[in-house]
Amino acid sequence: MARAPALLRPAALVALLLAVGAEAHYAPALPDSAIAKPARQFGLPFTGAPGPNTWLLGQGYGNTTGAYRQRRSTYGNLQGIHAGLDFSAPCGTPVHAIGDGVVVDVDGPHGSPPHNVVIDHAGNLSSLYGHLQKRSTMKVGQRVKRGDVIGVSGDSQFTCVSAPHLHLELRDRSHQRFFNPQPFIAADWNSLALASGFGRGYEYDLTSPRRWQSPDTQPEARRGGRLLNEFAQPWPPAPGGAR
Repeated sequence: MARAPALLRPAALVALLLAVGAEAHYAPALPDSAIAKPARQFGLPFTGAPGPNTWLLGQGYGNTTGAYRQRRSTYGNLQGIHAGLDFSAPCGTPVHAIGDGVVVDVDGPHGSPPHNVVIDHAGNLSSLYGHLQKRSTMKVGQRVKRGDVIGVSGDSQFTCVSAPHLHLELRDRSHQRFFNPQPFIAADWNSLALASGFGRGYEYDLTSPRRWQSPDTQPEARRGGRLLNEFAQPWPPAPGGAR
């Protein structure tokens, strides 16, 4: 006679459900042929004019000096690069959907705490809105239009004075590939870069000093891939030695 399976303890059941939920969010990386090409088809996540009292481009996507310093820690699973755009903004600034789509995650397993939202778009693209101040009122499965407010910006350090900003990523729907959002978003990127709030540029590899030194030449990242910026002759060097 078969014995009935023992009931899982509550903690084990929660862990199992979280693991199943996380697996449901990740799949094999989609091929290029399945993903929409960049055509400035999206908009910015903020409205109104940029400025010191509204919002600014804080940190660009890619081989930034900030990401280089944390290539083996914070960004180690993203090949060492900053896999999104950071927009500096006071806490509570409304965040807008960059394109039409469907909400697929509210506070899902995608990092960028304290709160995040993921929207699926046409062309097998997904946008992640991270470091939101509070849990979004959006519901999974809810359709949104470009420009709809999907939350309010927060602070990655949870203080609203340390690092208030929005982290925006553009991924394939498998959440394995991370793209430079700039070619996909219609904006005056040259002007936005001039007023970059963090003042951070790109890390040099002095053996190939022109590589990855402009916003439109940044590499794609793959989850779990090898570090792209483990440079033989980095400049500037990481303060206190490489982490």
